[in-house]
Amino acid sequence: MSHAELLDLARSVATQAAELAARRRREGVAVADRKTSSVDVVTHADRESEQLIRSLLADARPADGFLGEESAATGGSSGLTWVVDPIDGTVNYLYGIPHYAVSVAVVEGEPDPSTWRAIAGAVVNLGANETYTGMIGGGSFLNGHPLRVAESVDLSEALVATGFSYLQEVRAEQGRVVAELLPQVRDIRRMGTASLDLCMVAAGRVDAYFEQGLNPWDHAAGALIAREAGATVKGRGDNAEGKDFILAAEPTVALLVDAALARLDA
Repeated sequence: MSHAELLDLARSVATQAAELAARRRREGVAVADRKTSSVDVVTHADRESEQLIRSLLADARPADGFLGEESAATGGSSGLTWVVDPIDGTVNYLYGIPHYAVSVAVVEGEPDPSTWRAIAGAVVNLGANETYTGMIGGGSFLNGHPLRVAESVDLSEALVATGFSYLQEVRAEQGRVVAELLPQVRDIRRMGTASLDLCMVAAGRVDAYFEQGLNPWDHAAGALIAREAGATVKGRGDNAEGKDFILAAEPTVALLVDAALARLDA
């Protein structure tokens, strides 16, 4: 299967899961469980969406591996792994805020952001009727229209997105960093869906995005889409993005935000 065919599959599967999630949202959402804290919830729709994605991918690509948020990871023999967030932005979804997405990416190598090579990905937000796609070497798109990061700006003019952990002690430190960063930038945005934050960097809707504590499924597709739109996507220093840290921005802006966060010991 070519990279383009893998992208078509990612888009199709993500769209079908997003349609299911939207239908369940209209019917009413129930919390199924809690994860890292009492406010970190899982809905029955999260699990149903992942089951659908897993089934569709198993039918189409039975030799591939699978890494999702809500079920056990499985290896494969093809060298490819599908990395899936069945509903990213579950709290938005729970409250009926139309800013959540289904994220589906396919990567080459182990399902580890520090070593994998992302091939293709799709992030679907039916609440806004938006489908973001990206393919390695093939650019990134929003509803079929090419994306490009915003032009470089000074730090004082940068609109910066971020997100917060569900763990109280981590949130307190993140709050300190944001409070000290806020006077240095145009403004801060916290929208609650990491995959869409990365796509908004790609679309030039924010100048930068940073966060710590993300899991691979949170950023697998979004990071590829941002890169293909011209963004630098990185971890701390020379490290690749991962659970420790992720930063995405136009390359010059990335340097400015990185330096500012280093000064704040973020």
